[in-house]
Amino acid sequence: MLTKNIKNPIVKNLVEWLIAIIAAFILFLFIRTFIFRVADVNGHSMEPTLSHGDFVILSRLGFVFGEPRVGDIIAFPFRGNPSEYYIKRIMAVPGDVVDFSDNQFIINGEIPTYVFAQIDLFSMGNRGFPLTIGEDEFFVLGDNRNASKDSRYEEVGSIRERDMLGRVVIRFWPFNRFGRV
Repeated sequence: MLTKNIKNPIVKNLVEWLIAIIAAFILFLFIRTFIFRVADVNGHSMEPTLSHGDFVILSRLGFVFGEPRVGDIIAFPFRGNPSEYYIKRIMAVPGDVVDFSDNQFIINGEIPTYVFAQIDLFSMGNRGFPLTIGEDEFFVLGDNRNASKDSRYEEVGSIRERDMLGRVVIRFWPFNRFGRV
């Protein structure tokens, strides 16, 4: 051990504590960077799935062992302010063609049948549609479409996998809504 040659017990204890604190900090950074991180939900764009003030755990491991897929809820930095992040649901993956017609979301010429796609849209945003999702890009929408700035808007656009902070896996606050998302 590094403290083997230190004679003074007070100095020896201080060095051991310092080593333990540094090791804990390095472990914390490793876990936060590569395994998971905590995020808070700010706004109403993901209601009813996630509400303003909820706290969630984002998993980074999901992207190491598999590709992001339709239905995943992800967090990513907002292009206009990278210190701010958005939480949205992936609705289309690379190669998909996204369009809007009669306030309906359409993927590859069909209206999706999954539950989180069944909310009417009042805004198509300001991007040109139909839109083919590029390689390594994902089209995201908030579950509360009418209160969401998402891939329909140029300032958000399609999200690259490398820009994803993680996949939302667990809501841990408030405790009465604790569980898998």
